Amino acid sequence: MYRSVLFVPGHKPDWAPKALKAGPDAIVLDLEDSVPDGEKHNARDMVRQTIGTLRAHDEKTGIFVRVNSLATRLTGADLEAVVTPGLTGVFAPKVSSATDVLKLDALLDHFEIRNGAEGLRYIIPVETVPAIHNCREIAAASPRVAAMIGPTAEHADIAREVGFEWTPGGLETLYLRSRVLLACREAGIHPLTALWERVDDLDGLREFARQGRGLGFRGMIAIHPSHVPVINEVFTPSAAETEFYRGLVAAYEQAARTGSGAVRYRGLHIDRAHYDKARRWLVEVNEL
Repeated sequence: MYRSVLFVPGHKPDWAPKALKAGPDAIVLDLEDSVPDGEKHNARDMVRQTIGTLRAHDEKTGIFVRVNSLATRLTGADLEAVVTPGLTGVFAPKVSSATDVLKLDALLDHFEIRNGAEGLRYIIPVETVPAIHNCREIAAASPRVAAMIGPTAEHADIAREVGFEWTPGGLETLYLRSRVLLACREAGIHPLTALWERVDDLDGLREFARQGRGLGFRGMIAIHPSHVPVINEVFTPSAAETEFYRGLVAAYEQAARTGSGAVRYRGLHIDRAHYDKARRWLVEVNEL
């Protein structure tokens, strides 16, 4: 799905084309935390116009809108304004239960039909303690749930709720991220790891992204255009990796045709489990 998901404040429409030039796989136009309360109404119209402008220049990049949470009672008005052809989906904040997902489904079903859009999906960040406990049910709550985010932020909602003290190594969020990752894998949705807040520390970003990929995540949230190339690099498989897994698949299939369920491949003993993993990996990185 997406390696990099870049945020853009919804009330800063001039920033969106610049963000697109950074090369993210998806952009999130924000109506929530980055927009002051007095700007939220006008930001809706700006975001709707921005969706059309971006889509006219780019048919491939995902375009999402982070709406305000259900608790604010602004979600319906947000969706009424921004659900439009060209939108890929909704970044749904402060979801704490499967019931929240179903409430969003009801709103989205209505506005898709009313506004002539279809097939919209959710990216869901895990931002609350109840969401950590309920992440498995949230991931499976609706076919619209396409991705979920394992929390890592140094100063955002999850840090406040859990009370952890952030470190670059991320051990304090390993359990939280692992629960979300397993929920994503079980539900068959895209696992994203959350953001790196230190804008100028690209070396730290690269190492943190590598750690996330090593755990099993397949993409990452970005808050600055300079982060996008680093994230894309980390989450793009190398030619050597792709060649290795393609070769493994071919070796096993050749062995199976001759009646053998196991074979040596580049010094490794491989069997069906290795073959299944290689095929899954190739599918995930769009190489099969």
